Amino acid sequence: MQKIILSLSLLLAVSTANSAESHMRPGLWEMTTTSGLLSLVPMIPPDQMQNLTNLAKQYGFDMPKINNGAATSQVCITQEMANQKIPTVLNQNQYGCDVKNAVQTGNDYKINLICENSVLKGNGVTEGIFTSPESFTGRTEFNGVVQGNPVSERAYTDGRWISENCGTVKPFRDPR
Repeated sequence: MQKIILSLSLLLAVSTANSAESHMRPGLWEMTTTSGLLSLVPMIPPDQMQNLTNLAKQYGFDMPKINNGAATSQVCITQEMANQKIPTVLNQNQYGCDVKNAVQTGNDYKINLICENSVLKGNGVTEGIFTSPESFTGRTEFNGVVQGNPVSERAYTDGRWISENCGTVKPFRDPR
């Protein structure tokens, strides 16, 4: 179960964070991530789900609504975040993962992840396309080991801009 929680938190953080690439309109965005792991969320015990919710709050976002294998959340993208080639949240070396070879060509982007620590080891890639400054689609794949258990996960993320005003939704922040 801990493998599921760690993998889920990694995919949600990376899938949501990777969307803050340039060409993006600042403001409130709705992000929807789908994956096989998300369909397992109903089996997570309440105390472990609370730990995952607390982890999400440390990184400045509320736990997304998860239903039928899809997580939907709202994310505030500041002008500064929208202007960055690599979003601040990815540069923070979360979960012991380093961003390598971040490349943007036109509206396409690709980011390689290398994860090396006692809990999480492996490689991942995030790639996608901005269909307009107000929408994107992408995917994240990760292959490696979580606490000694092999994991091969794939998540798909779609984002759409909602408004210029983020309302009560706060931008990501550095948890350290």
